[in-house]
Amino acid sequence: MFELLIKKLRQDPKTIVFTEGTDGRILEAASRLLAGTFLKPILIGKPQEVRDAAEEIGYNINGATIIDPEEYEKMDEMVARMVELRKGKMTEEQCRDALKHANYFGTMLVQMGIADCLLGGATYSTADTVRPALQLIKTKPGNKIVSSCFIMVRPSATGGNEVLAMGDCAINLHPSEDELVEIAAETAECAKIFGVDPRIAFLSYSTLGSGKGEDVDKMRNAAAKMKAAHPDLPSEGELQFDAAVAPNVAKVKCPNNPVAGHANTFIFPDINAGNIGYKIAQRLGNFDAYGPILLGLNAPINDLSRGCNALEVYSMSIITAALS
Repeated sequence: MFELLIKKLRQDPKTIVFTEGTDGRILEAASRLLAGTFLKPILIGKPQEVRDAAEEIGYNINGATIIDPEEYEKMDEMVARMVELRKGKMTEEQCRDALKHANYFGTMLVQMGIADCLLGGATYSTADTVRPALQLIKTKPGNKIVSSCFIMVRPSATGGNEVLAMGDCAINLHPSEDELVEIAAETAECAKIFGVDPRIAFLSYSTLGSGKGEDVDKMRNAAAKMKAAHPDLPSEGELQFDAAVAPNVAKVKCPNNPVAGHANTFIFPDINAGNIGYKIAQRLGNFDAYGPILLGLNAPINDLSRGCNALEVYSMSIITAALS
C-alpha cells in the first residue's frame, strides 16, 4: 500500500509540518523521510533545541526546515491573515499570542500555502490539533463537518493486501442522517487513494428492515440519501456486519444485492460502534489500523495518538501527504 503512495509523492513531492519538532519520534520519522527524498519536513521549534535533540538521539535531520514561531520573519503577515480568517472572533493581540503555540503556527503555515499538510498530536490532544484546523483551514466547500476514517490493512491470503475503510470512528459522537452521508462520501474518496474501489455499507443491528428502532431508521434513511446524492458510489443499508461482508449470509438476507457480502467501506451509526469496531478488527482480525485520518478539511491535517511510535509517525506522514 505504501509503495503506491510513495510513488505518487515522488512524482509530486510535498512539504509537511510537524508541530512537535523536538520529540524523538518526530525526529526519527523526519530523518527517515529526508532519506527518502519524497517528503520534506518542517519542524516547529527553536532551531538549536531541535538540532540538539536530534543529535542526542542520533538522527540526521540535515535538509529539514526548522522554524521558531518567535523568530518568524513573516509573523506580521501571518497575524494579519489570521485576524482576517477569525472575522472578529479574535483580536490582533489574541492571534499573535495564539501563534506562539506550534499547533496554531503550524496550521497557519498550511493555510498560507507554505506547507502542504500538517501532522500533530504526539504531545497535543486531538482537540488541540483539530480546533486550529476548524478555525483556520475550515471545511471544504459543500462540507459541513470534519469527520474521520481508519484505513485497515492486513496481508491477503491471495497475495498483496486486504484494505478496508471505516468511518467515523473518532470525531462525531452521534452523527445525523445527513452527516452520515457526508462521512460516507468522504470515507469513500479517502479509500480510493489507497486503491480501494469503495462498496459502502451503512451498518446496523438490522438488515433491510429485519429489525426496528430509531437507530435502524437513521441508518436506512442515511443509506437512501447516500444513493440519491452519490449514485456513482455503490452503497447499501441498513446492513448487519455479517450481511455486509459474508457472501453466504448476504445470499440469504439480501439476495442479488451488489454491495451486500462484498462491502469494504463501513459506516458506523455512532462513535461507540466505530471505535469498538475498528479495534476489534485491529486486535482480533490482525489488521493494521492507520488513522484517524481527518476528512472534510480544505487541506490535510492529521492527528497522532500521544502513545504513537516513530513508525506510526512515518506512516501517517505519508498518508497525510498523499491526501494533498
